[in-house]
Amino acid sequence: MVRNSQSNNKEIKKGLYLISTPIGNLSDITFRAIDILRKSDYILCEDTRVSKNLLNKYEIETKLISNHKFNEKKNINKILGLLKDGFVISLISDAGTPAISDPGSILVNECIKNDIDVLPIPGPSSVTAAMSISGFSEKFFFYGFFPEKKKILEEDLKNLSGLDACLVFFISSKKINRIIPFLKKNFLGRKILICREMTKYYEEFIRSEIDKIESLNLNLKGELTLIVSEIKKNKKTSQTLGESDKKIINKMINKFTIKEIVKLINKDKKISNKDIYNYCLKLKNEK
Repeated sequence: MVRNSQSNNKEIKKGLYLISTPIGNLSDITFRAIDILRKSDYILCEDTRVSKNLLNKYEIETKLISNHKFNEKKNINKILGLLKDGFVISLISDAGTPAISDPGSILVNECIKNDIDVLPIPGPSSVTAAMSISGFSEKFFFYGFFPEKKKILEEDLKNLSGLDACLVFFISSKKINRIIPFLKKNFLGRKILICREMTKYYEEFIRSEIDKIESLNLNLKGELTLIVSEIKKNKKTSQTLGESDKKIINKMINKFTIKEIVKLINKDKKISNKDIYNYCLKLKNEK
């Protein structure tokens, strides 16, 4: 198959395409993503060896440019020059959506500064895939990879522990046991979902309560997606205003304010403040 040249790309808009690729199973890619990859003049790859597995499967022979965290700044001027000359360039990461905890954000910002169109081609995402099966609240905060420095890690987790939302993290399977003590310290009483090798042969989902989770024996390579559940709220079981409570209120109604009565009645109970307040008003109106 002959690589499509610039002259054959009139049917697609010029600019930089951020294309989501499979997070594991190579069949998880959209028809549109394949079409754009074929029609691109160049494809920026995080690791060309990894990307070739996908591109060879779909017979995509577009020219590849290595673009990872160690050379993305060095590549900027070259790539911007190609884009300004009207070439169509696609950016892919090893798995998932580019620029989300992967190289790409530097180039995206430079394109925005230079009025170059940046176009997303949506698709696989380990974040939404994991969230969809979590069973937790649909409200979530995406953090990404844990920082290496202990001080920053402790500060960030302490701040995050106050958010009433699910928390999504990425981590290498080799580092998970180092993180568990920090999770226990900051998220006791919450649940956790650990997703490993999603969509692959050894796919596994580990569900546990953070209080109970211990060290994990994960020998396989790869990254994990962790989801910590939202803050567990203790629902108050509302009690009704009983006859004994009403008798007590009758005795207090001329001695205390309504606010004081509400506080005294609910000292050891969980009766609706509104119910107590309304009963007090009723007594006062009767007098």
